Amino acid sequence: MSDLLQIGSSGLRAYRNALSTVSDNVANSNTAGFSRRKIELNESSVSASTSILYRPQATFGGVETGAISRAWDQFKSADARLSGSDYGEAASRLTWVQRTETALDDGDSGVGARLTAIFNAGDQLSADPNGDFPRRNFLSSIDQAAATIRQTADDLAQVADGIESDALAGADLVNADLQTLARLNVQIKKAGAGTATYAQVADERDRLLDEIASKVGIDASFDNFGAVRITLTGSNGKVLLEDARTAQVGVQRAADGRLGFLVSGAGQPSSTFTPIGGAFAGLKDASEQLAGRRQELDGIASDFATALNTWSGQGLDKNGNAGTALLSVTAGAASMQALVTDPNLVPAGDSSNADFGNLLNLSTVRTGSKAEDNWVAMVANHGQAVASAKTNSDVTSARRDIAFSARDAVSGVDLDTEAADLLRYQQAYSACAHIIQAAKETMQTILDIF
Repeated sequence: MSDLLQIGSSGLRAYRNALSTVSDNVANSNTAGFSRRKIELNESSVSASTSILYRPQATFGGVETGAISRAWDQFKSADARLSGSDYGEAASRLTWVQRTETALDDGDSGVGARLTAIFNAGDQLSADPNGDFPRRNFLSSIDQAAATIRQTADDLAQVADGIESDALAGADLVNADLQTLARLNVQIKKAGAGTATYAQVADERDRLLDEIASKVGIDASFDNFGAVRITLTGSNGKVLLEDARTAQVGVQRAADGRLGFLVSGAGQPSSTFTPIGGAFAGLKDASEQLAGRRQELDGIASDFATALNTWSGQGLDKNGNAGTALLSVTAGAASMQALVTDPNLVPAGDSSNADFGNLLNLSTVRTGSKAEDNWVAMVANHGQAVASAKTNSDVTSARRDIAFSARDAVSGVDLDTEAADLLRYQQAYSACAHIIQAAKETMQTILDIF
């Protein structure tokens, strides 16, 4: 009779734990990073005894709760991290090359249109070289072009600041995650495999690994306890985390806005590294492209100012004096300034024709500086870079979705499966309760005999 009570009570305990596990799975079905739990139910040990006074007998112990395992596949998880890292790089690059494209305004108020407006104003001036309005309009077009180039340079500088801020925020996130993982490495060794605590810590460990991989390419390896060791991909084994020791990731910015990355700590000296994968790689690439665009804009501004000032020096103003410089570029496009506001100082004439002779040579500024052509080429090249980044982002996004779906097929929670388990465990729990009830009634019947 005691065997029935023991079997029934052990079943109640075991299936109560099983129902609790199913409940956790259902409650966390939409929780990011949660891996499905599975409880192991084992037959309790059977003891047998033989006595000279009694016949051989066996005592059955019922059912007992074994380990709580989490559905997890190391290789699918690694593939998901890799695809997430590739997508992080592509998405970050696309974001910032698109913002650079926005800064390179090619509309009616952009640099190209303003440069063309100068030559259009010169054509209008050649029809009335002594008129005050055409002269003012010509100077105004130069001033507007200079202001637009300055604004474009300022917009590009703001994009560079944004890229740096994004990189610094990413570095802070990576460093914080590494600190947390270092603590989890200690906890996971204390928890012991097969416990609910171990499964919870392992879930958080994998979530943080995904987060770090989205920022920078990493290689992760695990010891027998489940503690993780992290190195930078393609960096000859530069360590980010080992046991409870963590490294620090830093960001440095060159004068032209190009980004560099540093790693220090974890028993290694400070050194630079080139990120492979992750948002850091996309930010580095975007910063290099942006630096190239800023350099091209500086060249356009400088070449145009030189050509226009050369043309002005070859002409004569309304007072018969040699033309003065019309533009100043002392420190790149951001410093471009129009220098002349007096319409009488427009060098429209020359020695052969004091009224408009020099205006006939204005086309040499266009052909000599090639400012418009260079602007169009720069915008077109950047447009191709944006299109390429968009394609890469779409491809890596699809690749990531496939990898995450494959991982979720193993570790994700299927509510239909949980519902079936819930029904099965409920019935088993009820059966165990009936066993106890039967044992109770049987004992009571025996006692009533006496």
